[in-house]
Amino acid sequence: MNPDKTEGAVAVVILAAGKGTRMNSDKAKVLHPVAGRPMLLYVVDAATRIAGKEVVVVVGTQAETVRDVVAAHANVGFADQERQLGTGHAAICAMPALADHVRHVVFLCGDVPLITPDTLQRLIDTHVGQKLDVTILGARLENPAGYGRLKQKSDGTVASIVEEADASAAEKAINTVNTGIYCVARDFLEDALTRIRTDNAQAEMYLTDIVGIAAGDFFP
Repeated sequence: MNPDKTEGAVAVVILAAGKGTRMNSDKAKVLHPVAGRPMLLYVVDAATRIAGKEVVVVVGTQAETVRDVVAAHANVGFADQERQLGTGHAAICAMPALADHVRHVVFLCGDVPLITPDTLQRLIDTHVGQKLDVTILGARLENPAGYGRLKQKSDGTVASIVEEADASAAEKAINTVNTGIYCVARDFLEDALTRIRTDNAQAEMYLTDIVGIAAGDFFP
């Protein structure tokens, strides 16, 4: 893999603002240690291997602490999400921090320490090579509970992502899930983020809604 192959054209946005209430801890979720270091730093390492300095970490919960930990480790940018209004809102907060020359944006969560640069590069290569609006990194699980489900058309393209809280019984039976990792064309993203709504069980702005927006544009 050539880590400079897409540098300049691609930026990585790491979503690291959430509280992580299920961790039942006073420490921000992304700062919990894995093999002796905060899990977020593994994600930052993978991101910088792909995008160099074109990495933006969205901070919110314990923002100053998270920022200090990352800044001591890597030269990246930051964006503040003062109110946690969903992943779509986090993406909106990140957009002003992107350099003008960035054409594609990879979104990662800060709690995926096992993600590798090779996997991200293959995602980007597929996305750019096929000139797609949105490319999703999915997975098939025997027990998909807790994950958003990928609703696919007969040709394998994704029609939408349904979050667990909004899924019907039939949708919960789908075992192809969303990993929360995407590559998105910037021009499409800027438009799609203005069209995200909050009419869902969480009353939040879901970044996953951009998939349905893309499918609706292509198959009106």
